[in-house]
Amino acid sequence: MSSQAVAALLGSQTPRIALVPRAKRSDGEDAAFLASRYGLTPDPWQAAILESWLGLRQDGRFAAQRCGLAVPRQNGKNAVIEIRELFGMIVLGEKILHTAHEVKTARKAFLRLCSFFENPRRYPELADLVRDVRKTNGQEAIILTNGGSVEFVARSKGSGRGFTVDILVLDEAQELSDEAQEALLPTTSSAPLGNPQWIYTGTPPGPKAVGEVFTRLRADGVAGKDRRLSWHEWSLVGVIDLDDKANVAATNPAIGRRLNWDTPNAERAAMSDEGFARERLGVWDEDGANAVIPAAQWADLLDPKSRIESRHAFALDVSPNQSSAAIAVAGLRSDGLSHVEVTGSGDVVDHRPGVEWVVPRLREMADRHLNFRVNIPAGSAAESLVPAITKAGVGVNVVKGAEVPAACGLFYTMAMSAPSTLRHVGQRELGSALSGASQVDVGDGSWKWTRRKSSTDITPLYAATTALWAAHQRKPAQNVW
Repeated sequence: MSSQAVAALLGSQTPRIALVPRAKRSDGEDAAFLASRYGLTPDPWQAAILESWLGLRQDGRFAAQRCGLAVPRQNGKNAVIEIRELFGMIVLGEKILHTAHEVKTARKAFLRLCSFFENPRRYPELADLVRDVRKTNGQEAIILTNGGSVEFVARSKGSGRGFTVDILVLDEAQELSDEAQEALLPTTSSAPLGNPQWIYTGTPPGPKAVGEVFTRLRADGVAGKDRRLSWHEWSLVGVIDLDDKANVAATNPAIGRRLNWDTPNAERAAMSDEGFARERLGVWDEDGANAVIPAAQWADLLDPKSRIESRHAFALDVSPNQSSAAIAVAGLRSDGLSHVEVTGSGDVVDHRPGVEWVVPRLREMADRHLNFRVNIPAGSAAESLVPAITKAGVGVNVVKGAEVPAACGLFYTMAMSAPSTLRHVGQRELGSALSGASQVDVGDGSWKWTRRKSSTDITPLYAATTALWAAHQRKPAQNVW
């Protein structure tokens, strides 16, 4: 690509992932207009995020209680936060707590916001709104006469003590621990306006970062099932050409506008491949080669026309808190290769929230398939449904605990062998589960999938793994479908 062509490339204003809760209306446009009056005009991508964050339901509450933004550095995420805070303070009268991982980051955010309120010659109406500005290090705050305020703190074990706010901003969320979050979330429990919101912004956590909270939030955003989560992510997945300038443009909305091409060019020369992929291209470890089954390998097993011809086996898995369940099927194709997929009917895929739907769905499947039975991995919360399933007249087989690691090993071997003997139809549910799935050693070289360390909901993966195991244990004569 010529230097002129590279210079002409502009950053994509559309994220790879955009989860936007349904809203009746939004104050996003008003927030963008207000900020533009003070020289802070949002780019299209920033305006779209504000539209989502400030979306309102019929009852006037925020459509999104949790808001997440993952975008590479120096693209303007701080401007999105500033616009949100300005509108919240001035128009809504919100009390806001702005937190960051480091003191210097919180201090910089405070000084940027102060520049709007401490310039009476340029912005007299904003200066007139100020009741107090506290500049004591560690106690920085801007307090307005209408009751709105923003206080700034660096996160610590007790950083949330003594605050009662409407909005909690968690910047540098790639360095947000469970302990820090648990200290901060109660600050909004008695939100003065009764309409709390949590805002998380950051980049993919590095190998030494304490990023479990942001990683879980991201997993919810990828899954797309939380109706009160707003998630926007600029990133790449799969096999990536780190030197392709189009990839930089796809993941950096400010490139060619507010971000000069000299920056990523210099970073590419100075950074490791892993660091550049993470910091500039938004690549998450869960989506790369560090996954148990790499995304590129899983993509190679895709066959949209694949179908099972014999040895059908069905399996059910349920998450520990019964927040979701999945039913999968596996079997053999006519060419002898194995096939796995999450079952479904029409546009409805059997990976859904809750468990109320499970027994009726299994009963429906039993009515359609002769000798139907469902396999359940031992130790799964699905075992709690066995009495209800059997009462509904559906056969159940609980795969023994000792067989679960063998089932996981079979799934891995069939997916990773050369040539591989497993195929799938490209369902997002399985791909998402695999992208964040982790394994735990159970001794003697065996392992199994682990929910505790996984960053995604792996119920579809556990169901598919169990179904594949069952399909290879049953004799052909026992399968009449």
